[in-house]
Amino acid sequence: MRADTVVIFDFETTGLSPNEGDRAIEIGAVRLVNGEVKDQFQSLMNPGFAVNSFIEQYTGIANNMLSQAASCRQVMTEFSDYIGNDNLIAHNASFDKRFLSSELAQINRQHLGDIGCSLLLSRRIFQEAPSHKLGELIRFANIANTGDFHRALYDAQMTSHLWLAMLDNIGERYNLFDLSFQQIQLLCRTPKKSVHRLLASW
Repeated sequence: MRADTVVIFDFETTGLSPNEGDRAIEIGAVRLVNGEVKDQFQSLMNPGFAVNSFIEQYTGIANNMLSQAASCRQVMTEFSDYIGNDNLIAHNASFDKRFLSSELAQINRQHLGDIGCSLLLSRRIFQEAPSHKLGELIRFANIANTGDFHRALYDAQMTSHLWLAMLDNIGERYNLFDLSFQQIQLLCRTPKKSVHRLLASW
């Protein structure tokens, strides 16, 4: 599968760890097919309890918004149908992967595709970036943005722009324009000092 045919997703959550009872409160996703946006998915989801004031301020998602939203079970069923077993990308994917696995387990489902990380790729392709936080990378790559970070669909949209910018960067520097998802996964596991040698060998 091509590296530019993926679903890029992002969760907003009640906290940092599903193991401590935290739940997802919003999911956003962008489907890329051959580097073009095909469709998008976005939904708030009601975790069944109130979120604290920090999360409200951080995300802009208020409890009165969540009280009117569909349940996590309903939204995650729809999202599971949407992604199937397609390859996924998230920024700092270890975080989103934990919540994806936890929320899918609640509805007795699982995702069997691979999950890649745009943060890991950025540390190898944009090594000179001052920070590898999403907002800083967007500015570093001169990607137009409105600054509305920490909402799921917007973050997924910005991550999709960043992902394509990094693939373009690889293409322009190494004349590699049709990398597979598996090649990018290998690149993300490669020590930074060895990235040039690997790409040059392809």
